[in-house]
Amino acid sequence: MSLRLSTVILPYRRWHEGGRAAWTRAEQLGFHTAYTYDHLSWRTFRDGPWFGAVPTLTAAASVTDRLRLGTLVTSPNFRHPVTLAKELISLDDISGGRVTLGIGAGGSGFDATALGQEPWTPRERADRFAEFVPLLDRLLSEDAVSYEGDFYSAHEARNIPGCVQRPRLPFAVAATGPRGMRLAARFGQAWVTTGDPKLFENGTSEQSIQAIRGQAERLDDICAEVGRDMTGLDRVLLTGFTPDRNGPLESLNAFVDFAGRHTELGFTEIVIHWPIPDSPFAAEEKVFEQIAMEAPAQLR
Repeated sequence: MSLRLSTVILPYRRWHEGGRAAWTRAEQLGFHTAYTYDHLSWRTFRDGPWFGAVPTLTAAASVTDRLRLGTLVTSPNFRHPVTLAKELISLDDISGGRVTLGIGAGGSGFDATALGQEPWTPRERADRFAEFVPLLDRLLSEDAVSYEGDFYSAHEARNIPGCVQRPRLPFAVAATGPRGMRLAARFGQAWVTTGDPKLFENGTSEQSIQAIRGQAERLDDICAEVGRDMTGLDRVLLTGFTPDRNGPLESLNAFVDFAGRHTELGFTEIVIHWPIPDSPFAAEEKVFEQIAMEAPAQLR
């Protein structure tokens, strides 16, 4: 299978002041999927403009035809499965079945306290995620769902007519621990990683490769445990969070080398950030576009 190259467009620009142009250009450049972050605010962008993921993707669906669209990632931090399912079914319909839901357990950032709650511990996030994903799977696959859990409930929740994509839109499950990986193996059409966050500051590229190889091997073992065919589970690397940082976007050759080393680990999709000046995702736009247009052919 050829490597799929995708991008993530952060929702920090007004739609009519560069927002729309980025999504239409992503389709012109031939990206497989254009994702956006599903946060209420995020890191250094907190004090500037930041727009909602689902409305942004809905607008993107209306100005594109072939480009797949998705979140990378949605989490339980401020989402409830019942309301999220309704929004996703609507988005899948508007886009003509072009939506992928990237989903993860969430973190301790601004989203964790924006609704006035105390941030959950890693164990609490994992417990909620373990309930969130199966319930969302049902809500997107069944016409009516009732459920009573420890954290989430649904009472005769109706989701007719369901997703355009059957039995539901695909899940790309972000996980590095065994519980999350089991959810990816059971419910995911893809697994997502950003590498080992402990290596970001002081690690090396080789250490990162070894850590990601270890993650992939753990996923293989878990797939074997639950009886999941590994060949049916895509592997997605979201770049920018390994020790390489934005180095792979410095030139076409640098990216091809970086991507090639990761495709050898079994990755089927690599996601690069749309350039944002004066940010951790700063990159030369011409080089970025050259990578988008030329790298996939070199990586076949």
